[in-house]
Amino acid sequence: MVPIQDAILASAMWIYLLQGIGYGLAAAAQPGPLQMFLISQTLTRGWKRTLLSGFAPLLSDGPIILVSLLILSQVPAWLQRGLYIAGGSFVLYLAYGAFKAWGNFEGSLSRLEFNPQQSLFKAVMVNILNPAPYLFWMLVLGPILLGGWQENPVHGIGFLAGFYSTMVGSSLVLIIVFGTFQRLGPRITRALLGISVIVLFCFAIYELYLGIVG
Repeated sequence: MVPIQDAILASAMWIYLLQGIGYGLAAAAQPGPLQMFLISQTLTRGWKRTLLSGFAPLLSDGPIILVSLLILSQVPAWLQRGLYIAGGSFVLYLAYGAFKAWGNFEGSLSRLEFNPQQSLFKAVMVNILNPAPYLFWMLVLGPILLGGWQENPVHGIGFLAGFYSTMVGSSLVLIIVFGTFQRLGPRITRALLGISVIVLFCFAIYELYLGIVG
């Protein structure tokens, strides 16, 4: 009986692991403020200096998961709107910073002193102030995690491992890919940076609209 139970446990763990990988790919494939921030940082600072920021979800999602599962589903609508306004304002600030970098772009990476940890902090703040991860965890990922954990903690751990290994890995690939675009010349790099500015601005306006109009 023990070998059979072990086989059932292992198969269930693989199911949760595969679910985590699938949702990790889905989350990474959807363009959002964090992805646009990573792209803009890569184009202005280089992929090596931005690589650390790809690990931002590992630092930001702990509070996000906790808030989503324990608090967010019970708070009033006005507080959710406030979160949209806070997130939209911060993304608008990032768009302004990217716009200044675009305006001052000279075809080479900035030679100013740059601390990768500062970029990591901004990436963490982008994720924390973005309402999308809260809603994603509350409506989609949270029930799967709780269900797996209640069956066996190994299932919940497998789900989290699959999700974050895939999402973080995809972010690192994104940074490296856009880092290679710099070899195509300053015009292409500046054009891509300008696109990231526009996308960040659109995300900011959309979040502010959701917060104000509701």
